[in-house]
Amino acid sequence: MRHGRRVFARDLEHRGSALPHLSFGGGVLGVNWPYFEERITRMSEFPPCPECQSIFSYHDGTLLNCPECGHAWNQQEVAEASVVELDDDAAKDVNGKVLVNGDNVVVVKDLPVKGAPKPVKAGTKVKNIRIVDGEHNIACKIDGFGAMGLKSEFVKKA
Repeated sequence: MRHGRRVFARDLEHRGSALPHLSFGGGVLGVNWPYFEERITRMSEFPPCPECQSIFSYHDGTLLNCPECGHAWNQQEVAEASVVELDDDAAKDVNGKVLVNGDNVVVVKDLPVKGAPKPVKAGTKVKNIRIVDGEHNIACKIDGFGAMGLKSEFVKKA
C-alpha cells in the first residue's frame, strides 16, 4: 500500500524489463525466489557455515560469523584442519607419497602370504590398486597369488 492506494501488478507491468526479479502473475506482486537465491550465492564471497551450512556468513573483521546459528570461526583454521584430516586418512607409500585408486606400485620387501608356499618378492609390480579402509588399506590382484590386501607401508609408487 502506498499513500492509501493498493499497488497491483498491472500498475507495474511497464517496468517488467527493469525488474526481472518481479513476477506479475495473478494480479498480485510476487517474488521469483530462484533469482534471489542465485543473486545471494553469487554475491557471497565467504564459505558456508561449517556447523549449519548456511550461505549467509559474513566477516566482522576478525572472524567469519553465521547469523542463523551464531557460530563464529576462523577461515584459515578450518582450512588447515580439513587438510590435516585428509592427510591423516590418506594411504601413503613408504616414501610418504599419497596413493590413489588406479596407481601402480612396487613391493619393497618380501611379504609372507598365509596359505601360500612362497612370499610376494620385493620388486613385484602391482597394477591398478584400490584404496580401502582397514589395516590392509590396498586391495589388489597379484599374478600368481590372486586378490589380496596389502599395507601401504610396504609398497612404493611406481
